Amino acid sequence: MARKGCNTVVSNHRGLGGVSITSDCLYNAGFTQDVREVINYLHHKYPKAPMLCVGTSIGANILVKYLGEEGENTPVAGAAAICSPWDLLVGDRFISRKLVQRLYDKALAFGLKGYAKLHQPVLARLANWEGIKKSRSIRDFDHHATCIVAKYETVDTYYRRCSSASYVGNVSVPLLCISALDDPVCTREAIPWDECRANKNIVLATTPNGGHLAFFQGLTARRLWWVGAVSEFLFTLLDSKHMHQQKAQDHILHSSLESSIDKSPYVNVMEDGMIAPVTDDGPCDDFTSSNQIVNDIKVDNGDIAQQNEHAKEIDDANTTEVNAMPSQIPEQPAEQQGEEHFVNKFHDAIAPVKRSINQLTRYQGKSVWLLAYIAFVTSWPLLGSLAFIAFRKKFRNNLPAKWPRR
Repeated sequence: MARKGCNTVVSNHRGLGGVSITSDCLYNAGFTQDVREVINYLHHKYPKAPMLCVGTSIGANILVKYLGEEGENTPVAGAAAICSPWDLLVGDRFISRKLVQRLYDKALAFGLKGYAKLHQPVLARLANWEGIKKSRSIRDFDHHATCIVAKYETVDTYYRRCSSASYVGNVSVPLLCISALDDPVCTREAIPWDECRANKNIVLATTPNGGHLAFFQGLTARRLWWVGAVSEFLFTLLDSKHMHQQKAQDHILHSSLESSIDKSPYVNVMEDGMIAPVTDDGPCDDFTSSNQIVNDIKVDNGDIAQQNEHAKEIDDANTTEVNAMPSQIPEQPAEQQGEEHFVNKFHDAIAPVKRSINQLTRYQGKSVWLLAYIAFVTSWPLLGSLAFIAFRKKFRNNLPAKWPRR
């Protein structure tokens, strides 16, 4: 975003980024006051500048929760949430289920204890310091630190109140959500599929691979796929005339027995790297829309019918005038028409080839290098043989007739 001329602001959680804690308030997975203050300050200082937000991991959960809390009152024009945990209670059950997840749990708990040691004077006064030092999981740390400081009754209460999945339905700005189905920390079981599909402002993109904030691209893994996807989404919002329009209210009452499973809007990332929209809407073309317009007009009074008859008379008169002067319409030569027909057929013939090449070159951004490597490895023996045959005569003249015997 910064390379394309956008002014960027990075907001860290309290106590991170080398900043000391100066109050008795610490951050947690549902603490939205800090991001609210940052957004309001920037909007007050630059009121005419469109504001776009990106959150990752716990930051994504906080961002989605903030957007749901504010609804239409937020100055944010668009946002993206990457690898959000969504439902903290489900995530807590998941991260203590298998060996791999338990290893991640211990590693994250170790990082939280390191964060606590940086701010020991504050936490030792506000929380259970002895319990923090003995914490072996995220749940232990939340029990001895987060719940005490933020005044939650239990850990489960904290997880339930701070889960962003409960706020998805009230998000009123365009929001792109990207989650990997193989995320070892944020399980796919916590993704609010139905809530995202029911909210037309949300685009939910799930990928089969990507891990937690990984999505590496290229042979050297120097690029992240989600960065390009988010940048493309946000710049498309900036160019859209519908950016930050008021959310259309849905007044249709749905039955409690009606399921929203397999209903739009949501997208899936295909194998060729393209994002495919999936919708349950019927075909909407010009013919259907024109029929709808005709049906609406028929319901109206007779004045519209009289206006249509008058307009039809004018159209008939114009058609007669045009038909009366056929010589003024230039006709294309037969040779030019034949050339255009040939060019169109040629483009139609090579279109599948171009499409296949584009799919190969876009597949995770590494197909060109991979194909070049495969071509080099497979063709090297043949090229070596051809080179030996081509230069054999020159080599024969330079070599001695008989090798000296020992």
